[in-house]
Amino acid sequence: MAEAADFQGTSPSPARRWLRRGGALLAGAPLLAGLLQLPLSTPSQAAEKASAATAAGSSGPVDVNLDSLSPSAPTDGDTITVSGSVTNTGKQTVTDAHVGIRVGPSPLNTRTAIDTVARRTGFQPGLDPLEVGGKYVVKVTRLDAGSSQRFSISVPAKDLDLGSAGVYPLGVSLTGRTASQQWDQVLGIERTFLPWQPEAAETKTRTTYLWPLVSTVHLTAETGSDAQQTPVFKNDDLAEEISPGGRLDQLLSLGSQLDVTWVLDPDLLASVDAMRGGYRIQQENGTTVAGKNQAVANAWLDKLEKTVQGQSVVALPFADPDLASLAHHGKDVTGSLSHLKDATDMAVRTVDTIVHVKPSTEFAWPADGAVDPSIIKVATSAGADKVIARSDSLRETGGLSYTPSAARPIGGGTTAVVADERLSTAFQGDMLKADDSTLAVQKFLAQSLMINLQESKNERSIVVAPQRTPTASQAQSMAEGLRALQQGNWSQSQGLTEAAKAKPDPGATTTVPPTSSYPSALRHRELPRSAFERIQATQAKLDKFRMILTEESRVVTPFGLAIDRGMSASWRGRPAEAADFRQGVETYLDGLMGLVHLIQKSDAKLSGRSATIPVTVQNNLVQGVGHLVLRLTSQQPTRLKIGDAPYDEQRIQVAGEHSQSVKFTTSTKANGPVQVVAQLYTEDGQPYGDPVPFEVKVTEITSTVMLVIGGGVLLLVLAGFRMYTQRKRAAARQAEEDAENSPETGGGSKDAEGTVDTDSTEDSEAGPERASEPESGADDPEQPSDPSPDTAPENADPSGTGERVDR
Repeated sequence: MAEAADFQGTSPSPARRWLRRGGALLAGAPLLAGLLQLPLSTPSQAAEKASAATAAGSSGPVDVNLDSLSPSAPTDGDTITVSGSVTNTGKQTVTDAHVGIRVGPSPLNTRTAIDTVARRTGFQPGLDPLEVGGKYVVKVTRLDAGSSQRFSISVPAKDLDLGSAGVYPLGVSLTGRTASQQWDQVLGIERTFLPWQPEAAETKTRTTYLWPLVSTVHLTAETGSDAQQTPVFKNDDLAEEISPGGRLDQLLSLGSQLDVTWVLDPDLLASVDAMRGGYRIQQENGTTVAGKNQAVANAWLDKLEKTVQGQSVVALPFADPDLASLAHHGKDVTGSLSHLKDATDMAVRTVDTIVHVKPSTEFAWPADGAVDPSIIKVATSAGADKVIARSDSLRETGGLSYTPSAARPIGGGTTAVVADERLSTAFQGDMLKADDSTLAVQKFLAQSLMINLQESKNERSIVVAPQRTPTASQAQSMAEGLRALQQGNWSQSQGLTEAAKAKPDPGATTTVPPTSSYPSALRHRELPRSAFERIQATQAKLDKFRMILTEESRVVTPFGLAIDRGMSASWRGRPAEAADFRQGVETYLDGLMGLVHLIQKSDAKLSGRSATIPVTVQNNLVQGVGHLVLRLTSQQPTRLKIGDAPYDEQRIQVAGEHSQSVKFTTSTKANGPVQVVAQLYTEDGQPYGDPVPFEVKVTEITSTVMLVIGGGVLLLVLAGFRMYTQRKRAAARQAEEDAENSPETGGGSKDAEGTVDTDSTEDSEAGPERASEPESGADDPEQPSDPSPDTAPENADPSGTGERVDR
């Protein structure tokens, strides 16, 4: 962004003009000394001669490390102490050396000037200030190649003759001699800045510092089958982060001592909370082992809850979804944006439930604050109306000579809260070394003070949005810089909500950059379209699965959260790990769905015109399932019908860890094999699970069987006819005998002997068939006009065998 002192035509201060002239004169000193063989008058001038004789910007053979500068922002009455070490990285021994402090006679006047000084390497006469000298030096008699020596120099602020408030360049250098160059020369220098604001500023900058508690994805979709649904973690890395001395433990401890706006990922809170009640850890062989850090999780969450009470708290959508990836690759995949809304709703419930604070969810934070129109649209689609951008994305184009306030309207009721890029990236480097940390802190303070010293006298609100997941050493440096800032005289803390409500600067940029300007380095780290397609495929399976469950929350909740985790911004730069995670979620869901299935059937044989076919549904889940339909379909209904159609279906409900068999009625029409398919469906008609095909061999009634049956029937008919004719003959003979014995005809002997003897003999000769028939009923006299009976009269005795078959 443009600044007043960066404009063309701005004149340097008198002191700077003096330094430039002095540098030009000193640049010629070695030549004059060589020609006239005159010694330089002062040690400082001798040092300038050495640097002029070498190429400008060379690093020198001595490495100067500045491990601490205290206080970081001194005021009147303070004593400034610089400590560090010098290391001879060359091949020659350094002798007759000393370490001294250099402080510029006048402050820098732009933010760009700070950047320029920070980029310099090697001693540059005329640009680097003169040494304070005097008693404020540390002697280094001898420094052998490869050796180091510590130093510490203390200087009262009043002895530096600092003038008005401002950012003064400060250097720590080693001046000495080598065997090849036997004169005093600057052999190494380290530059930093001394923010000088001895009295409280008339108008202080309102500074908002975001303090993120964000981690990577740790929980899987897998849970135990017990009532508590014991969670399963990918590893135990989260326990290391929240343990004493861990990254998240340090962030929490350091932040609790500062006035910051807490930015929480609800997934982190949910993951630590899941550890409290017992958890398990995945192993490489697919098994799980019990986790042992429940006490650590309890302590960390208890400390967090106490810390954030009454503080400014912002909650990201659950699992911190990658807004830029959604905008560039996911929004065209049906259903992807719905996950963002669900994640936002889940954020409030999670934070409120675990730490009992109602967070703000009106802020969206794209990766590195990079925005374009599509990102803004996606970021606000879930209800957020404020987007945290960064000044290197939403650049100033209006020619402002100062850094404007963070808030500015960008249309559609949306406010862009533009974080300052220089302040936000101040601690992104390697802060493991004390020297790197000290330089970062001093530059951070210098840039902050310069903002306050810019020509605008209006109160401004500045936002600092550091990296999402700072390391422990970065967090320590951040805390050191912010602590010094909050103790300084030019800044006062402010929450993010207040910063977003601040009055925008009229000339500040409000135009969102085009999509084509989105940094390619960030685009290459985004989730691809295939990731969102995989997520939606998993969601579709989950929607189908939930329809059949009697306790859907046991499955829908862990899988829904796992799907959200698959969209996390923490996967940036880790495409293989992200793909493995998403595949793992889908594979585990497939496994659960497969526990409800049809049992495979072997081929069946059917004889006759009708039969039943049993099909069994197995449920190996611990909960019952329902709302399922089992359909049995004949592929050749002309041979085999299921029910009254080519297929039949029945509703299914199976208790947990049980099976159920269902019988289908079939009818056959022709012989031969028929393919039959059993398939489960959800109530809305979606196939569930794999179909189970099997073959049914239909065996209809054969001609041989028909001949046998026909022959048997014919024999029965013939037997009946014979019996009938025999009865007719017997009845006729009886009628003739009755007629002969009748008085009218005079038949038979009238003496008792002959008649009786004759009749007895004939009756006995009639045979067993006759004897087995019922008597003719002599007590009821027949009428001559009655016809002879075709069958024997009925009586109460059981029917004979011949009569049953006949009937």
